[in-house]
Amino acid sequence: MQPKFPRVSIIMAVYNRDFSMVRRALDSVMAQDFRDFELIVVDDGSDAALGRDILDYVTLHEEQLTYLRHKNIGQAFSINKGMLNSAGAYIGFIDSDDEYKPNHISACLENMKEYDLIASTTENIATCPEDLLVPCKDNPTGYIFIDECIVFGTLFGKREVFEHVPFRNLLALDPDFYERAGKKYLTQKLNLRTYKYYMGLPDSNMTREKRLRQGLVSI
Repeated sequence: MQPKFPRVSIIMAVYNRDFSMVRRALDSVMAQDFRDFELIVVDDGSDAALGRDILDYVTLHEEQLTYLRHKNIGQAFSINKGMLNSAGAYIGFIDSDDEYKPNHISACLENMKEYDLIASTTENIATCPEDLLVPCKDNPTGYIFIDECIVFGTLFGKREVFEHVPFRNLLALDPDFYERAGKKYLTQKLNLRTYKYYMGLPDSNMTREKRLRQGLVSI
């Protein structure tokens, strides 16, 4: 009998995040109204306590969850490892401090009839209005409203897109992936807002980049 592969692979990279946030993200994937998916959690060398908590969670859902762990090498490397170990015809992502609404995967799949790769606007959860402004990748001193950005966690597409468009192994997530994919594949940013994006968290990559720009921390 041929093995049955999931239709969708969701990939999450984790590094020393408070487990209450990680569990919230995991719970939101497990609560999807679309069930034919696998969730691959890639632990980028987190503290042992967090690793044990994640492994305990995964053990309860072994039919759909896979836990991978390696030494700390960066988020992009971890995402790539997750993709290499995935089997779905479609691939999506979730940051370990964010959350899916229950219809996120099904809403994304509905748009695969027209596009090869999509991104979407997010339900933005911020502590103050300034959190909604994020660094502009094309202007080293500029900021733009979050709805104008491609939020990496909202990317969802056909497997061939990720196989044929090189995803660069940077220490941070590849900021130009969506644009490069658009040169070869049919892409679209949609107004779904099925991805809950938590902004302004003190240990997030976005907050760190803002502080770097403001000279409040060093590289």
